[in-house]
Amino acid sequence: MIGAAELLAGLAVPAVLVTPEGRISLANIAAESLLNTSQQALAERGWEAAFGADTKVAELLQRARDEGGGCASYDVELRLAQGRPVRVDILAMPIMEAPGWLALAFQHRAVAGLVDRHVQQQGAARSAAGVAQALAHEIKNPLSGIRGAAQLLSGGDMGAGDRHELTDLIIKEVDRIAKLVNRLESFTDTRKMKLRPENVHEVIGHVRRVAEQGFAQGLEIKELYDPSLPLVAANRDALVQVFLNLMKNAAEAVDKSGYIKIFTAFRPGLKVRAAGGGEAVSLPLEVRIVDNGPGIAAEIVDHIFDPFVTSKLGGSGLGLALVAKIVADHGGVVEHERDAARGETVFRVLLPVAA
Repeated sequence: MIGAAELLAGLAVPAVLVTPEGRISLANIAAESLLNTSQQALAERGWEAAFGADTKVAELLQRARDEGGGCASYDVELRLAQGRPVRVDILAMPIMEAPGWLALAFQHRAVAGLVDRHVQQQGAARSAAGVAQALAHEIKNPLSGIRGAAQLLSGGDMGAGDRHELTDLIIKEVDRIAKLVNRLESFTDTRKMKLRPENVHEVIGHVRRVAEQGFAQGLEIKELYDPSLPLVAANRDALVQVFLNLMKNAAEAVDKSGYIKIFTAFRPGLKVRAAGGGEAVSLPLEVRIVDNGPGIAAEIVDHIFDPFVTSKLGGSGLGLALVAKIVADHGGVVEHERDAARGETVFRVLLPVAA
């Protein structure tokens, strides 16, 4: 464990090593400072020297042993032996080179909260400014056309055919504004989504049939499915919308010689317990939509899930933002990455299993 001790000493975050018997073996300087207890006292007196009767840490350690992998608890209030409360994120990870040993790391929430607020405020400001600018642009364009057509109609010096063409233009532009507003309204719906057990392969199969008859006609679509995938907790129509949007983006990104790949897999992954206790949340169902297109432009890749962010000519920039919202409403996560070695763009949707 010499290597682990050196690694522990070099960590800036408070961390301790725990033996297979559940005793604290080592603590770095940051942990001694946070817990206001020396490494010797921790080793001699155990958990009571640091946490008194608080059992949250012991429960997390036991969970890590039971599940055989890493697990975490966020925004946990610990009452230290000296009586002072402290809010921390706690991460327990097994030491692969030493079976039975665990590393326990603490992140003070005063720091984490400051970073979270800073990122959230920056994102909110950027999103609000971007939405306002893009919305003004999207609405001003059709309004300009409507105004021009109305001015021509008010002149009255034209034939029936010309009048019909102008009124048709007005109707189409008004409809376009209405569609934009309707899509925006979907972001303001805060009602809890009704979920039921669904077979994700049936949902993807329906999406594939729709794609092959329309926007992906003639493209090669490859599938690699995990046949043992359990049911997902989902709203079927909403999930269809998610995969339709991702498939349409993939189809638009490739040329006729390109391909789209769909993968499903069951990956237990990291379980996380939310603040205040409750059941650990796991997102083991993975669906990947992959294409061999050129990828997303570097200048927008960090903001692709923000509303109105797009590099497509004539695109609204609402598709991926809506995907992110729907997946979040399912309690899941959507991720993007570029596999440079394979020349592929990957969108990964992680979802919970149905109860």
